[in-house]
Amino acid sequence: DMQIDNRVERTEALRLWALGHLPAVNPATPLQRVSDDASFRRYFRLPLGGGAADNNVVLVDAPPELEDGAPFVAVGDRLLNAGLRVPRQLEIDLERGFMMLEDFGDTLLLERAREAGEANLEQIYEWALRGLTQLAGVAVEGLPAYDAELLNREMELFGEWFCEQQLGLRLAAVDRAMLDAAMVHLSRAALEQPKVFVHRDYHSRNLMVVDTGPLGIIDFQDAVCGPVTYDLVSLVKDCYIRLPRDFVESFALRLRDSLAGLLPRLPGDAEFLGWMDLMGLQRHLKCAGIFSRLNLRDGKPGYLGDIPLVFSYIREVTSRTDELREFDDWLGLVVAPGLARLPGPG
Repeated sequence: DMQIDNRVERTEALRLWALGHLPAVNPATPLQRVSDDASFRRYFRLPLGGGAADNNVVLVDAPPELEDGAPFVAVGDRLLNAGLRVPRQLEIDLERGFMMLEDFGDTLLLERAREAGEANLEQIYEWALRGLTQLAGVAVEGLPAYDAELLNREMELFGEWFCEQQLGLRLAAVDRAMLDAAMVHLSRAALEQPKVFVHRDYHSRNLMVVDTGPLGIIDFQDAVCGPVTYDLVSLVKDCYIRLPRDFVESFALRLRDSLAGLLPRLPGDAEFLGWMDLMGLQRHLKCAGIFSRLNLRDGKPGYLGDIPLVFSYIREVTSRTDELREFDDWLGLVVAPGLARLPGPG
């Protein structure tokens, strides 16, 4: 199989490339596979010897024909210069699609949050709040805009990949018109928010517990200039863990208060939470579509088990939004029964 051979060859080429930059490391040292993400990038750890965990580097294989590494490098530099904790870029070869990065270890915020129990969430998420506040202050010049076109393109994944492809539903013209109306409502709501730097995947699987200090932030290469509640809702209505609503609301309002100096025109509690919830609905429609596409197109079924949580977030908002009443009825009658046929989490 060409593909497999190519991956084996690329892995060895990556190892030799890294060793060329690390003359002190034993040339026989094998790479250790690090968990995959939802892209075509592959991650490896190269132990540098000496036993200490911070004595390793992470190597990234991002084949140039499949992944453009330039945004990762540019956004990483921008965040590093703004004082955020992102992996230091030790060596970069964009032509070959190889990177050597600082190693943040394996402890995800997700694991800490699951172990913590509700009483300790405040403490566990404190650094995540600081990170959000810092991100919102990062310069946005030159970043793509999170405009109506992009917002809609993302939401279209829900009808196409989740409803039609994954659940096998046939969408009639009337269903499409109703979906379109919901999308118009959501993109309008998103575009009326103040714009800030948006990481776009700021959640418990992309935030690393490195030590007792700031969380390490990864997977930031898709950053855009967009709505102020986007990264917030990615975190507090996380596709991989449900946080209690009272915590979600108090966290959201703390973020709003911490941004008051940066963004003078932030609304009162109810309106700000309304922004967050509608932004979350936009994001979760996209996620249901992406998780289905990862399964069907990319052979990565592992995210299907996360769709029921995502769908419950969707219904929470549609059931409370007058303008989306018809959409909510349709989700309950037509879409919800198909969820039962999806595999469970894990």
